[in-house]
Amino acid sequence: MNLSTFFNSVVGMYLAQSFCHSVIAAMITDRALKAWNIYDPMVRQRFRLIVILFPIISFPLYQLINPARSSALFRLDSLFDINRWLFLEIGGVTPLSLFFLLIFVITSLVFLFQEMLPVLTSTLEAGHPEHDSTRLDAGPFVEEASRSLSIKKPEVVLIDDDNPLLFSTTGKDAVIFVSTALSQALTTEQMQAALAHELAHIVRSRRPLLIAVFLLRIFMFFNPIVLVKFRRAVRDEEKICDDIAVSLTRNPAALAATLKMFLQKPDRVSEPDPRKLYTRNASLEEYSHNLHLEDRIRRLEAGSTDRTERWGVPFLITLLAVAVLNYFIV
Repeated sequence: MNLSTFFNSVVGMYLAQSFCHSVIAAMITDRALKAWNIYDPMVRQRFRLIVILFPIISFPLYQLINPARSSALFRLDSLFDINRWLFLEIGGVTPLSLFFLLIFVITSLVFLFQEMLPVLTSTLEAGHPEHDSTRLDAGPFVEEASRSLSIKKPEVVLIDDDNPLLFSTTGKDAVIFVSTALSQALTTEQMQAALAHELAHIVRSRRPLLIAVFLLRIFMFFNPIVLVKFRRAVRDEEKICDDIAVSLTRNPAALAATLKMFLQKPDRVSEPDPRKLYTRNASLEEYSHNLHLEDRIRRLEAGSTDRTERWGVPFLITLLAVAVLNYFIV
């Protein structure tokens, strides 16, 4: 089977059109967020779900509405026909569809090694942490905060580690793990803020929608646009948990100070190298990690909650615009 035959098959059309539909959805949602000045992380996350979830069902839905949508006649009147571009040849030799397929392969490998494997590894390690551990006396705060969130009080465990570590398991009997290095570095207020953030993750994990979104997102493992938007949705989740933590502690400064403990610093300071995108021996992953943390810290220090009360109408208008416009993208 050559590339031309593949992209004219049902599977090929699904891959190509779902990618195009995610591009259009991303453009429209980004403009909508700016046009309506929406900064609430929970609402922004819901807008990003349009980009993540809509391409999964768009192609079969449109074909169900109009079985002739993939015909040559419909393509002639469409707004954009990706086949006109896929079968162009670069230099008269290499078809553009080959590069298109290569992008899918690279994205699939990134998804496998940077998302699926780390999730599986962290799940196993969280269930069986290889550390000497003891219970941490967190005082009455965890019990009171758990009660206000209507969840069972999780056990707080202190693990012997020289690195600042803080994570939680989110199963039936949730557990919060805190490293000795972090517990020694934090004040009482900062420790409460850290625990409140983990409690927020635990209560958010109780919502089946989040798990369903992740499972459905797996269907778009090949799509680079969905890959980027899902990571941004995960970052929105951290900000949502920050807001929940602040609602419990009423102390955003304490949480901001706690986050500074997790900023990754290079082992040594080197002279800037103009040939490198990022200097000071920081990898791309460390740079992205620090950039996200600094954004959260600035937000907390500014005391911004960014709550959007009315978002239903903008969301529906955005979803309708995405659905109508993508119908004519084949």
